[in-house]
Amino acid sequence: MPTDHVDVLIVGAGLSGIGAAVHLTRDCPDRTYAVLEARGAVGGTWDLFRYPGVRSDSDMYTLGYSFKPWTDPKAIADGDAIRDYVRQTAREYGVDRHIRFHHRAVRAEWDSATARWTVHAHRDDTGADTVLTCSFLFTNSGYYRYDAGYTPELPGVERYAGRLVHPQHWPADLDHTGQRVVVIGSGATAVTLVPAMAERAAHVTMLQRSPTYVIALPSRDRLAEALRRRLPAAAAYAVVRWKNVLLGVANFQLSRRAPGLVKRFLRRAARGRLPAGYDVDRHFAPRYDPWDQRLCVVPDGDLFDALRAGRAAVVTDTIDTFTERGIRLASGEELPADIVVTATGLNLLALGGMTLAVDGRQVDLARTVAYKGMMLSGVPNFAMTIGYTNASWTLKADLVATYVCRLLRHLDATGQQVVTPLAPDTDDLAPIIDLKSGYVLRAVDQLPKQGPAAPWRLHQNYPRDVLLMRHGRLTDAGVRFSRATATPPTATGGRAHPADTPVG
Repeated sequence: MPTDHVDVLIVGAGLSGIGAAVHLTRDCPDRTYAVLEARGAVGGTWDLFRYPGVRSDSDMYTLGYSFKPWTDPKAIADGDAIRDYVRQTAREYGVDRHIRFHHRAVRAEWDSATARWTVHAHRDDTGADTVLTCSFLFTNSGYYRYDAGYTPELPGVERYAGRLVHPQHWPADLDHTGQRVVVIGSGATAVTLVPAMAERAAHVTMLQRSPTYVIALPSRDRLAEALRRRLPAAAAYAVVRWKNVLLGVANFQLSRRAPGLVKRFLRRAARGRLPAGYDVDRHFAPRYDPWDQRLCVVPDGDLFDALRAGRAAVVTDTIDTFTERGIRLASGEELPADIVVTATGLNLLALGGMTLAVDGRQVDLARTVAYKGMMLSGVPNFAMTIGYTNASWTLKADLVATYVCRLLRHLDATGQQVVTPLAPDTDDLAPIIDLKSGYVLRAVDQLPKQGPAAPWRLHQNYPRDVLLMRHGRLTDAGVRFSRATATPPTATGGRAHPADTPVG
């Protein structure tokens, strides 16, 4: 089977994959690269999701790329606008010429003797298999499954005669005009769907088992609009980006240090936007602390507006059973529904389902420790992008791509070929994603770990990570540089793994 070789192979042509390719183009112009994309279009999440109202829950001054100012007036942007922004970026920097569509990376095998990865991909359009080799493997495939969202067991659903849909696979022919809709869920997707569908539906009910913290933010940034009239686009963008970063960091830190204060603020803010006498504590006061799960942003308070106008309602209860006409609740109430939307979450899938092997030994991701939140112990010349849980995905993606380019230049400057992270010599490990959301808890045993301190600890703090990733040392106790060798570095500091056990 013929193979192609590139210096860097990027997996994924979504927001972070396109950004990684642009960073390579700008910062390492002498490096060859290719981008593998399992689907047939650029955009990743923003091309896949087509449900009504789909939008970002982060402002575009931080979700946008550091090198390409966001100039649309809407700071909390619609999915179509984000998809167009990513595609425009790919065209502008010539990244689109390097993308191989319908190439799903299946497995990757590292060979220490040649210091190369061999990557096996499957062509979903032709059914053929293809092989590429690369010196550095950089995955930007997110962390959830594109082919199937999460749907819990729904008792009696086989009796339901209406339309049942999951937001991740929205039917193009679904017309909800004048229909009674029940949206099951309380997360970001649900709070987006409810006001969007309520514009044309007869009525929309958001059925939640337990509430989520919801905060209303303006869809437009007044400071950005003022600065754009007085400053060049890049300068205005940088100022607003840092303003939003610092506000986000302050919000997160306050939530961690004074959760009771933040709870009271969020409750008062919700109560001020809801009808008098509304049961805020039942429907908008979660049992957990703010930022144990992500806060749900509603632009311009559109969800609250729909509730106040009577076009939508929130019901906090559990499902007893589906009926032919809708859903009967544990309380005995029945919700009539022509359409039921299961906005019940995602399924995690690390590395887009691609498996890794190092010198013939399978990598067990759950036994690896993340180095600077982007590389895996015992896995040479490999990086992955995992965005922030308390801020926009792209802030971290930009830092990871910048760091990879720094590493590549360092290898050239020092005559080295290989960089291998080493795990800390400790058993004090924690999950790499620190949220208590259901989609994380369901898959936490499959994910890499993080250590107790830097460089093995993933900071949820962008200013701190800027210092570490852009300006920090490349050589420290957590990483080893070497040349091609028939003897692979051990996976952990001083603790070699037997040949018949997985790397991790």
